[in-house]
Amino acid sequence: QVRLVESGGGLVQAGDSLRLSCTVSGRIFSTYVMGWFRQTPGKEREYIARIIWSNGDTYVADSVKGRFTISRDDATSTVALQMNSLKPEDTATYYCACKSQMRTSVWNWWGQGTQVTVSS
Repeated sequence: QVRLVESGGGLVQAGDSLRLSCTVSGRIFSTYVMGWFRQTPGKEREYIARIIWSNGDTYVADSVKGRFTISRDDATSTVALQMNSLKPEDTATYYCACKSQMRTSVWNWWGQGTQVTVSS
């Protein structure tokens, strides 16, 4: 069983930066993949980034590429989402998720979400 707890959300102004953290507890296997998603009311959940736990290989969606980066820290079992040059359209609830391997589309575990609000 994996437990995910997000932190770091808040209210910022356009152009500011924010760093979200996802603390991971439970047994993590090398094949596990960590991801970040976001969702606003009335819209589908958007997949924005992922990192493979074993080798650090990353993916960032085009919608945030160049502004967002994902990283992991083995020592603290955390996954971070660094968000720079924030825009009002980045306002959403951000979720950390984990799946057991790259080839599956099912994300098995989810955090409770953290709210990010960007004012113009």
